[in-house]
Amino acid sequence: MIEAFLLGLLQGITEFLPISSDGHLALAGILFGVKDAGLAFTVLLHAGTLLATSVILRKRLGIAIAGGVKALGAPRLFRTTAGGQDAWFVIVASIPTAIIGFSARHYVEEWSTSPFIVGLGFLLTALLLVSSAFAKPGVVEHPSSKAALLMGVMQGIAVLPGVSRSGLTIATALFMGVARPRAFELSMLMSVPAVFGAVLLELPDMAGHISNLPAAILGAVVACVSGMGAMMWLKRIVVGGLFPWFALWVFPLAIATLAMARAWP
Repeated sequence: MIEAFLLGLLQGITEFLPISSDGHLALAGILFGVKDAGLAFTVLLHAGTLLATSVILRKRLGIAIAGGVKALGAPRLFRTTAGGQDAWFVIVASIPTAIIGFSARHYVEEWSTSPFIVGLGFLLTALLLVSSAFAKPGVVEHPSSKAALLMGVMQGIAVLPGVSRSGLTIATALFMGVARPRAFELSMLMSVPAVFGAVLLELPDMAGHISNLPAAILGAVVACVSGMGAMMWLKRIVVGGLFPWFALWVFPLAIATLAMARAWP
């Protein structure tokens, strides 16, 4: 139960902050031998953070879903309504994410045991965080389809341990002139189908593999609650223009992880 609580807390905080949840969980496994309860536990943790996203962005998510459903009958609404535009953005961004994520899913477990790959992931995240300091304040509310594709590619790359999904997608949005509050919103919105799809993909394999259901539920609840807190804090950080400061944590972590890979292959 204690391990479930700690893993849920780690997942909830690092899932949304631009410091890579997978990278931190991988380091916990490499350094301390911390293991989760298997695939089923991991899926429930992600379900917890998915619920956190749905709660915090319930209004915007509801508008996007309603707009998307209406636009299916009248495609012009994908261009003329706020909800339709958000739905279209998420749909387009999900295409490259799904292709990259599905292609790499069988290699992720092996990559997570390599300090070198985890360190490279942290380094890429740190570099993008630092570079986002040079992005001029944007005003774009509804990015183009090309921008959605690019952010979808970035989200797909985040399958690598150490690469932060929110870090890459928010930094990319800022560079494309997206307004800071919208950069946060779009990054979180486009995560919903990605995480939901990953959970659905793993459901057939997790049936009957929950060895400790109370611990798994505890981990999911902790991930949800801590995730909501992390999301609200991240929004304030992004809107306030302090997003690059997360590099102060990620860059030293990248150097230390790469040094560990050199000393301990």
